[in-house]
Amino acid sequence: MVDGARASVKDVAAAAGVSLGTVSNVLNRPDRVSASTRARVEQAMRDLGFVRNESARQLRAGSSRLLAYVMLDVSNPFFTDVARGIEQATSDRDLSLFLCTSDNDAAREAGHLSRLQQQRVQGILVTPVDPWSPLLDEIQRNTPLVIVDRTRGDQSFCSAAADDVEGGRLAVEHLIDRGHSRVAYVGGPDTLGQVRERLEGGRRAWADAGLDPDALVHVSTAGLNFADGRAAGERLAGMPSRTRPTAAYCANDLIALGLLQQAILSGQRVPEDLAIVGFDDIDFAAAAAVPLTSVRQPRRELGRAAARLLVDEATNPEHVHEQLTFTPELVARASTR
Repeated sequence: MVDGARASVKDVAAAAGVSLGTVSNVLNRPDRVSASTRARVEQAMRDLGFVRNESARQLRAGSSRLLAYVMLDVSNPFFTDVARGIEQATSDRDLSLFLCTSDNDAAREAGHLSRLQQQRVQGILVTPVDPWSPLLDEIQRNTPLVIVDRTRGDQSFCSAAADDVEGGRLAVEHLIDRGHSRVAYVGGPDTLGQVRERLEGGRRAWADAGLDPDALVHVSTAGLNFADGRAAGERLAGMPSRTRPTAAYCANDLIALGLLQQAILSGQRVPEDLAIVGFDDIDFAAAAAVPLTSVRQPRRELGRAAARLLVDEATNPEHVHEQLTFTPELVARASTR
């Protein structure tokens, strides 16, 4: 008996007593084969444990049914939700999705992009460490590529992202409306465009309110994770009471949740002593010990939209690059009330 993992089309044809062309038609054009012959071939496939070599077929056809998403940080639920949206869109189009993560490391990202291009995937979605990296231009010359949750500010790529400046503005306006006049922005590193844009939006709201610019303090962090939020909370708690911010808005929810935990451990009351606003509105935000006010992004829709752009770029000769911008909304919860 033939080993199922190695059973070939030739083995199936011999077992079913048909030609190689008939087996090929059953696999690719079943409507051309009579029902009785098709049933005999399919039974032979089952008996042999035949598994179609889809990679080889796609290589011969010069096309792939595989898309890839290089996410920035698999530990951040925001990106896994984006990936779910991408997967839904690819599944609806009978495509497969390969996921990998750069861990916010440009060299690791470059390795993934190079290997994916070598694998001849149909297209690549990427949340890049640096959206202006020349490597993205190099990849796009041969492989369709869409930027996710980032923008370039030009027409050179398709992209799908939220308006981060508007999100920062919403967060700070919310805190101003609740009477706060000493606010910290917690997030970094400053090399990330989203960190800068969310700070810029907050500064615009602060200036529009005519408040002292020195009273909006940027507490920079090394990264955007829970531990960075805890460390920022220690720094805030150590400030003199007369200058200590009474509220903070954060570059993402993971930092905000770390800050929330540290504030409680330091004996502060949230929101009475420190009001906190996050960004992204991941599922953990509403489930926190003190439910977290957050700027919501349409995470799964962002992923679905990016995948639709990529499929169009890969298959439509008339494709024109689009830059989709989603408007965030503020969801108020107990951490600021």
